[in-house]
Amino acid sequence: MSDYRRVFIPGGTYFFTVVTWHRRPLLASDRRVRHLREAFAHVRTTRPFRIEAIVILPDHLHCLWTLPPNDADYPGRWREIKKRFSRRVDLATNDRNERFVWQRRYYEHTIRDQQDWRRHLDSIHYNPVKHGFVKKASEWPYSSFRTALQRGWYEESWGDSAPENLDSVELE
Repeated sequence: MSDYRRVFIPGGTYFFTVVTWHRRPLLASDRRVRHLREAFAHVRTTRPFRIEAIVILPDHLHCLWTLPPNDADYPGRWREIKKRFSRRVDLATNDRNERFVWQRRYYEHTIRDQQDWRRHLDSIHYNPVKHGFVKKASEWPYSSFRTALQRGWYEESWGDSAPENLDSVELE
């Protein structure tokens, strides 16, 4: 058994990487992305959290969340999001009643300060360029980049080349 420990900070901000089972491209269609968005929206109605940034790629996603004060239960939220999406994608289960949609675990990083938040924000929005899906961050349709642009967090040309602050960011 792993000796991995997660950090739980009520009201904390967290970066996540969540990967599909065996990196199957289960998130490669508009319909599947819509199902995932519906799962997020449903969970947020009963277990609120703020999505600071998100990018959905064919076989994984990255996002930044901020939880409400006095609440640190991000594992419960992920369990519900993954479960709700999985029911729409694959009905077959194993002897543990698991569907082969998501890897069991996910990567989590607790955001420490504004600089750490910015590095992870940039990493999220640059990820489709890094993986060669688009030439510019603004071209990827399943990203919060345009929202961040409207908030004034970026210039229009941001992400045309690799940001320098990503060297120390661990994503998974």
